[in-house]
Amino acid sequence: MTSFVAHRNGRTATAEDVTPLALAGYAHFTALQVRGGRARGLDLQLACLRRASVELFGRALPDAVVRARLRTAVEDGPADASVTATVFSPEGEFTAADAEAGPELLVRTGPASAGPAGPLALLPVRHEHVLPHIKHVGEVAKTYYLRRAVAEGFDDAVFADRHGRLSEATIWYLAFWDGDTVVWPEADVLAGTTMGIVRRQLDRLGVSQRTAAVTPADVPALAGAAVLNCWTPGVAVNRIGSVALPEAPRFLELLHEAYAAEPLTAL
Repeated sequence: MTSFVAHRNGRTATAEDVTPLALAGYAHFTALQVRGGRARGLDLQLACLRRASVELFGRALPDAVVRARLRTAVEDGPADASVTATVFSPEGEFTAADAEAGPELLVRTGPASAGPAGPLALLPVRHEHVLPHIKHVGEVAKTYYLRRAVAEGFDDAVFADRHGRLSEATIWYLAFWDGDTVVWPEADVLAGTTMGIVRRQLDRLGVSQRTAAVTPADVPALAGAAVLNCWTPGVAVNRIGSVALPEAPRFLELLHEAYAAEPLTAL
């Protein structure tokens, strides 16, 4: 029987360990796909956790500790897995910070995933994340707008900020294609691991990239669009609101090629 695990600070988590976390929303996390005990962009994962911990808790767990606890959890389960590492404070939320209480780490493994096949139709909605540069928990809006989108005949939602700029989807980064260049949205978004992997490998492959504001009014002129996250470096988007987008197989190939060029690193 295939089994997956949940560890708190490197040991099997008990119900007592995880129950307070189920009722709290002051924490941040990273998610990664592990294959054969190895992962892509581990340096980016660790950097994201470190920066967010310093901002939320005033200090961060050492990279070596995080890496060891990731490795312990993966070694206790299947070598291929989806892994979520959540950093939290034992103080919980709605409390003042305690200088003596350092952050702790919950690592959870689950079945490996490659994401949906697509293409996806996205419903534009007006929404901006609080602390968009941190991958934090407790975001009810993501599920709310996903369900609203599905109820209206779409696959997911895409967010537009107060300036009308498309920023990201519920659990996805956005990428656009103008026919020659990969266009990343100019907005307050999370600069996460999969985006970081793809961007640095596209640079190494010599693929042109730029950042630009993209509004719903700009969508008809696009040559393609995609979403990406820790599941996959690219799923095609064939519609944003009422506007259909053309197929862009070369664009999707470039995103996947860039991701595959990133070496797997042992935890």
